[in-house]
Amino acid sequence: MMQDWNKYRDALVVRAAEFGKENPEVPRGMAALQGAAEKSGTLEPKIHELIALAVAVTTRCDGCISVHVKKAVEFGATKQEITEALSVAIALNAGAAMVYSSRVLEARAQLENL
Repeated sequence: MMQDWNKYRDALVVRAAEFGKENPEVPRGMAALQGAAEKSGTLEPKIHELIALAVAVTTRCDGCISVHVKKAVEFGATKQEITEALSVAIALNAGAAMVYSSRVLEARAQLENL
């Protein structure tokens, strides 16, 4: 069965608020970092959210997916725009796998010199 992202996001917000009660500096710091990332205003908010979705996929963060897909849609991101952003994430992950595969082969080759 697929994830119910709306219920997940709602529960996540509650849990994050509980964490914030225990250590309020962490969510404050995260909010400050988010604000700093958006401060220049050079990129429109929809683009920020599309980037966030691509990064969420790359970092495998379900919480990030649940929050940023909602925000992306609220800022007008279409299914096609989201799909394109995710396609970039897929391509970059494949590229990273290729780069790290070459590192494995390099490490293996260095074993021959021992």
